[in-house]
Parts: sequence; structure tokens; C-alpha cells
Amino acid sequence: MALGSLFSPHSPQVQAISTLFGYFLILAAVIFLIVAGLVGYSVVRYRARAGDVDPRQHFGSRALEITWTAIPLVIVIVLFIVTVRMMASIDAPLAPTQPPDLIITGHQWWWEGRYPNGAATANEIHIPAGRRLLARIESADVVHDFWVPQLARKMDAVPGRPAYLWLEADTPGLYTGACSEFCGKQHAWMRFQVVAESEADFSAWVSRQAAPTSGEPDSARIFQQQKCGDCHTVSSTDTRSLIGPPLAHITARRLLGGEIPNNPANLTRWIVDPQSIKPGNRMPNPRLSSADISLLTAYLESLQ
Repeated sequence: MALGSLFSPHSPQVQAISTLFGYFLILAAVIFLIVAGLVGYSVVRYRARAGDVDPRQHFGSRALEITWTAIPLVIVIVLFIVTVRMMASIDAPLAPTQPPDLIITGHQWWWEGRYPNGAATANEIHIPAGRRLLARIESADVVHDFWVPQLARKMDAVPGRPAYLWLEADTPGLYTGACSEFCGKQHAWMRFQVVAESEADFSAWVSRQAAPTSGEPDSARIFQQQKCGDCHTVSSTDTRSLIGPPLAHITARRLLGGEIPNNPANLTRWIVDPQSIKPGNRMPNPRLSSADISLLTAYLESLQ
């Protein structure tokens, strides 16, 4: 699950960043060619030759010094103005007056997404293609950094200091994101996906995620006995912020974490020995019998 490229933008915000980076790259290439050309010319033109006398020494040129000071100064001023204008055009307000369309919270080591209607998900953010959403970025523990290279700029998630960004995709698709601020042992696998879909598909998805779950009551016994509810919620109406990811409608998710596909076999592996899959995560090894593991897997698979 490789990260998308900044040079393949799928939102107006990243298109602006990519264009500005292109300008910087072109300017740097031009300056490099000029400097390299002058150095090469000087090496050839003024190289030592047999019989040459010592060249006449020059002790400075005010006009030349003013020129090579003024030109870089003008370049820096222009780049500063262009950069500030670009930042103003893509940045969300520091204290927006409108409520956020989506709250994204970084945890060690997974991402939580919550919507105004109560829908919650983990490591999978859904957005409507062609519409800009205001996302509030938060952290539940340490400093993380939310980054989807093709859709939005990097945004630090700092405990106690929410930040805002515009999240938008111009076309439907699956966009990969990651934490880009070292946050602990499993930082490298703090991956997530942004699913951009049609307005109708997004509305249907967010409504399903907010609907009550329908888990099998017979297999729920082991979930309750093992106190799994102390760390995980299984209902969209339960808005508690817990250590573990929300499990309501877990069967609809693509990933369990990192790049691990969400299927019964991997879910069983996670229950049996979570540390063998993602070392350092906060889920203890429950040490269940085979029968209880089967029951617990069946319960989670029934959370439609």
C-alpha cells in the first residue's frame, strides 16, 4: 500500500502545492545551470597556460556586488509572496465558525474518523468526491501527523490543540495516507485509506455506519466476559473515546491496521496474538480457548 505521489494531485489544495513546488524546482534548475555554466566558462577561459604572467588583481566591484545581492533578494521576496498567497488559498481557518464535517483523531497507532451523525470508523476515512470537507485533526496521546499526499497537506495532530484542514478529492478513488511524525514503535504502520466516492454512495455509507449494529447475542457473551467493551465500542451511539478502535460495522472495513486486509482469518490472528502482528499495540493477549476465539470472531463478523 504505497503512498500516492505529490506529483499526482487529486485535489485543488495539493494541485496548488504541486504547482508551487514545480516553480521552485524550475527556478533551482535555472540557477544551477547559470552557476555551473559560469564556473565552467571560468575554468576554461581563465585556466593557467604556459608562459602566462600573473593576472591583474581586482579588489571588488560595487556594481557586481549590488547585482548579486539584489537579484537573490528579489527572488526570495517573490517566492515569499507566492508561497503566502498559496497558503492562504488552501489553508482552513485556524478557528472556523462552522462545525467540522469530520473529526480525525490520531492514536498509537491507528486513526479514528467520526462524523456528525455518530458514524465512526478506524483507518478508513470516507469523503464525497467533488465536495470539500472541513476536517478537525486531533491526537489522543502523542504528536502524530495526518498526511494524504494526493489530497491534503501535512497537518500535525497535537494533544490538546486541534487543527483544521480542507479534505477534498476531485475524483472517486482510494487514496493512501500515513502518519508522517514519528510517534512510537509502530509509526511506520500507522497507515490509513481515504475512500472518495459519489455523493450518493457516501450518504449511504455514512447512514449505514450510524445505524445500530446487529451482533449475534449468543456470541456476544465472550466479548462481555473478556471486558472488551472497556477498550472498544460496538455501537454507533456509544461516543466514548476509548483506547481501542470502534468496532461497530467492522466487517465493512478494508483494513484491520497497517496493510492487513480485514477478513475472518486475519481477525482471528489478531485476537489470538495481537503483539505478533503489530508489536507494541495496547491490546493484551487474551489467551482464549479455540472455542472462545471462534465465538469472538463470529461476534465481530456479525457486526454488520
